[in-house]
Amino acid sequence: MIDYWPLLGIAVVVVGFALRFNPLLVVAVAAIATGLLGHMPFERVLGTLGKGFNDNRNVTLIYIVLPVIGLLERYGLQQRARTIIAEMRGATTGRLLIAYLGLRQVLSALGLTSVAGHAQTVRPLVAPMAVAAAEKQHGKLDEATEERVKAMSAATDNVGLFFGEDIFLAIASILLIQGTLAGFDIQLTPFQLSVWAIPTAICAFIIHGTRLLLLDRKLKGGPK
Repeated sequence: MIDYWPLLGIAVVVVGFALRFNPLLVVAVAAIATGLLGHMPFERVLGTLGKGFNDNRNVTLIYIVLPVIGLLERYGLQQRARTIIAEMRGATTGRLLIAYLGLRQVLSALGLTSVAGHAQTVRPLVAPMAVAAAEKQHGKLDEATEERVKAMSAATDNVGLFFGEDIFLAIASILLIQGTLAGFDIQLTPFQLSVWAIPTAICAFIIHGTRLLLLDRKLKGGPK
């Protein structure tokens, strides 16, 4: 005979969401109830929950970071970032983004690829600061120019990450390059690939840094 009692966990979820209880609490209670009704010892239920969280921590991490960023934005993170730039002497869009490019490359080269990113830093901090720097020098920007500054902020993050992470040995892209070259009978170690990624990263920094300085020059003529 099939035991239907564990299905009561679904009823707990439905009732919990209908009464608008805390979603995390509802899911946790439903999971524990399902385990106990399925004749699992309480310790095993907790162990299973812990293992599931640990195995999927990389997936759940984004659900922790995004609400925090949203709360910070709600309480004035972007406005505060704009104020800081307005008070800094000599700050321009190009110089600010060049500094971020260097920081992003260094962090990525150390394997800290998730420390910054579009969701964590570009949208709430870097883009508002870049727009504020442009407005500080050139006045209120039109929509097209503001969107261009935001796009260049996102591009700076991409360039910094892409050309910085290859310097780090234990990264998937290094293994992909090594495997591809091995298919053509070119045998290179991850260390050799990492060393040769350094001049590439320097060239990327110079080229994109030049683009950012040209953006400054273009903005100097006023928003278009």
